[in-house]
Formats: sequence, C-alpha cells, structure tokens
Amino acid sequence: MSAHPTETDVLVVGAGPAGSAAAAWAGRSGLDVVLADAAVFPRDKTCGDGLTPRAVHELARLGLEDWLRAHAVNQGLRAHGFGQTLHLPWPGGTLPAWGSAVARTELDDHLRTTALKSGATGLDGARAVDVRREGDRVAAVVFKQGDDTFEIACRRLVVADGVRSPLGKVLGRAWHRETVYGVAGRSYVASDRADDPWISSHLELRGQDGKILSGYGWIFPLGNGEVNLGVGTLATAKRPTDIAVKPLMDFYASERREEFALTGDLRAKTSALLPMGGAVSNVAGRNWALVGDAAGCVNPLNGEGIDYGLETGRVLVDVMNDGGPDADLSATWPALLTEHYGEAFSIARRLAGLVTVPRLLPALGPVGMRSDWMMTLALRWMGNLVTDEDRDRAARVWRWAGRRSLAADHRPPFS
Repeated sequence: MSAHPTETDVLVVGAGPAGSAAAAWAGRSGLDVVLADAAVFPRDKTCGDGLTPRAVHELARLGLEDWLRAHAVNQGLRAHGFGQTLHLPWPGGTLPAWGSAVARTELDDHLRTTALKSGATGLDGARAVDVRREGDRVAAVVFKQGDDTFEIACRRLVVADGVRSPLGKVLGRAWHRETVYGVAGRSYVASDRADDPWISSHLELRGQDGKILSGYGWIFPLGNGEVNLGVGTLATAKRPTDIAVKPLMDFYASERREEFALTGDLRAKTSALLPMGGAVSNVAGRNWALVGDAAGCVNPLNGEGIDYGLETGRVLVDVMNDGGPDADLSATWPALLTEHYGEAFSIARRLAGLVTVPRLLPALGPVGMRSDWMMTLALRWMGNLVTDEDRDRAARVWRWAGRRSLAADHRPPFS
C-alpha cells in the first residue's frame, strides 16, 4: 500500500492559515482533500503573530473563538512616535472589537489540526516540486519526500505555499517589485508586560545613526511570558532598502527594554521579504489558484497577511463549490481578488510607497500623531478594518480613494 494519497478532489499545497482554511472549508463541504506541506508540524514562521479583528472574525467562523480567547486578547493599538503616545481602540462595527496574538508555531499547528478534523488528509514533510499537466489543467503535483518522488492527482489545486511560492513559480507566478514591498524581522523576548492589553507600534523607527527609517517597530504581547518584537521597513525597486534587519531589531529592543520590561535576550530571530498589495501576476489557471501570501495578499500599510489568508482560503472554496468541478478559475479568481481587495491594495500600496520617499515621513509624521481622530481613522484604514458592509463616511472615502487609485495604476493588483 502507498504511504501517501494518490489522488484527491482538492489538493492544497501549504498548511499555513490560507491553506488550512481552504482545506477546512473544503472538507466541511464534503470534498476529498489532501493538505500537504514541506515542513513537519509544528513549525515556525516569520511573522508578527498579531491577529487583527478581521482575522479574529475569520477564526470565529471556523469555530475557534473560544480557543482564541484563551490566548492573548488585546483591545487596540498603542501608537508611539514623534513625542506622542496614542491609545487607539479597535473600532468594532461589523468586526469584533478585540484582537489577539498567538505565536505562529501554535496558531498554524492548531489551524492544520482543525483542517484535519474537518476531513482533510495531512501530508507532512512533502515538498511540491513540479506539476504534470493535461492540456490547460494541472492533472497532478509532483512531490519529493526524503528520497521518494511521487505524484498526487487532483481535480482542483490550491497553492498556499507562502510569499516565495515555489510551486506558484512553476505555474508562472511573477512578483513585480516596482510597487512597495516589505523587509521584516521578528524575535521573541521575555517581558513582565506580556499580558499588556494593547499591542504597540513605534511609527518613528530610527537607526543607530538617529535617522528616521521608512518603517516601524512592534511589540505584541503573547500572554505567555513573552512578547513578539520586530521591525519592518518598506522599499520599492527604485528605492530599495539596505538595512540589516537583525542588527536593527537588536537596537530597537535595546531602546525599548526598560519601557516594556524586557527581561531576557532576543531569541528565534528571523527575517523575511514580503510581496505586498497583490503585486503578483498569474494567480490562477483553469483548475488551480493561489491564495494568501502566495497571491501577494499582504497589507502594504501594516504587513498583515493572516486575515487575507483565512479569507481567500474560504472564498476560493466557495468559488469552487459554486462553479462545479469543471469551472475555469483562470479569469474568475483574479477578478474576484480584484473585486475584494483591488481598491484597498491599490491605495494602500500608493500610500506606503510615499513612506519610502526621503524626508516625507519626518515632515508628516508629527502632524498625524498630534490628532487622535486622524490616527483612529488611519488605524481603521491601515488595519484593513473597512468591510464591504460598512457604509459610514470613512468607509466611503476609503473606497472613493481606492477606485481612483486603481484607475491610475500602471499595473493594477493581481495583473
């Protein structure tokens, strides 16, 4: 007997939030599902670990609210910078009025377990290296597991293998760096404030030479005796970053050690490069589609990607179920991604790109930080907290700006 499945209705490659959400929803809809990943779980993932109310909403849809409430619960963002500290509660509305933070080692493992309990078959330690095509369809994915090479045939393929998306590249996915992208570093450190009900972000991030950088630092309490501490900077092809992220993270921690009662050394330091704002093309074919980070679904203004991963995993399964086994995803999926995220991604990456312009952040940062109202509005926009159901003035302004930004894009998101 084979030690691995040989065929399935839906093959999901990548067991992060996007892949596990897709596998869970597909399993619950009665489809035969295989959830494969190159790693053996539990495994780590470079991330800030923050869960915005939008991510909380998606996790609740999966039935995980009680599990999440047993972890860190936060009530909003504490924004620091330019001589000001503002406490900005999560706005609530159509989304929960609370957020959370769970280390990705635990979150991803629990989401994968949820997918398996929903009917998916798990395959660990199997790296997807190629596909076999029949005409314009992917008939099977080729895996390597140790010294073994084998195929799993599939009727549908969900590609959820992260920001680098090696399988996406095999299928033709391309990342376009002319729009803003992120470079981020993350660590864990013991803290006497690990139960702080606020997540903190320092919008005035300075290097050791005292110069303001185009990025921010964060400290997210995990409720387990540690905080997630990291830094992120923004760049474009025209204005690339030359910052050494891990030394910058060490410096940031030294500057915040007393204020945030950091009591140990930084551990598990990692860094990552983040395509953002749908800056990828060829995100779908006839019977396959990219979701989450693989599709560039990362917020250009805050680096958040978990909420988009959970959402795109769920929505893709809805599309597959509505269209039936022979529906063509090659045009449907990019159009749906653009409908859901195009406007917001377009204006967000345009605004984030402005941060990379020298001297602009030092000029505008102090003005924004002097206004609680302006920063509350920015939190809602930057935090991806405007939903399709929102009809208030702030939501209308955001959509109006997004439509005009999208119309002006040389390369719109997902194209």
